[in-house]
Amino acid sequence: MRIVRYSDGGPPSWGVLEDQTVKAAEGQPFVDLAAGDVVGSLDEVQLLAPVVPTKVMCVGRNYREHAAELGNPVPDEPLLFLKPPSAIVGPGHNVIYPEPSNRVDHEGELIIVIGRTAERVSSDDAMSVVGGYTCGNDVTARDIQKSDGQWTRGKGFHTFCPLGPWVETDYDPSDVRVTCTVNGDVRQDGHTRDMIFDIPFLIEYITRFTRLEVGDVIMTGTPEGVGPVKVGDTMSVEVEGLGTLSNTVVAED
Repeated sequence: MRIVRYSDGGPPSWGVLEDQTVKAAEGQPFVDLAAGDVVGSLDEVQLLAPVVPTKVMCVGRNYREHAAELGNPVPDEPLLFLKPPSAIVGPGHNVIYPEPSNRVDHEGELIIVIGRTAERVSSDDAMSVVGGYTCGNDVTARDIQKSDGQWTRGKGFHTFCPLGPWVETDYDPSDVRVTCTVNGDVRQDGHTRDMIFDIPFLIEYITRFTRLEVGDVIMTGTPEGVGPVKVGDTMSVEVEGLGTLSNTVVAED
């Protein structure tokens, strides 16, 4: 099942995508969701971020080549940080280039969406709490990340967490391609098989110290090739089988 959030002129609604047609959702996402009446085609609705999480848990330096390209050591344990949920935007939404920064980077990633409350979950049971997967872009003000010495501000600006276009519930993420293009030029091209810490390990590690709620997301890290974008650029993250998440960079008002 492909779960979407959309607007057709009214308030945000949950839906199910079938053959490029959006149907109204009946039931609760990741619990008992079913497709209802036809709303319209993808061209007739505005897709929104397909999740409303209480937290956005992120994994840094989870690909060796990415750690190396920024001159950082490979971590012995997952390097975790949080983005504020207020930073989330959906497909087609603009990403604002903040005035305090002189370098904003793209970071394409596979995103895990939690499907049931998870606390102290073992790696053996980890996949049972996954509700699905989507694409994400861990947009980063690299200069601020470095100057601050911690990552909250550099990773947390408004619009710095694009997610979408939908959540795929029936999916094998173990060896899929993750790419990011800027204006059509390939910048990142990696595979999830190259993650240092795999998905079951990440879920076990994270749920040892915090409870994940239904709809929470884990950003699993970015492959090598991150680089700067400028106002007017369009970033497109594609995870094999999960569609394409495109966002254009605009200047701050």
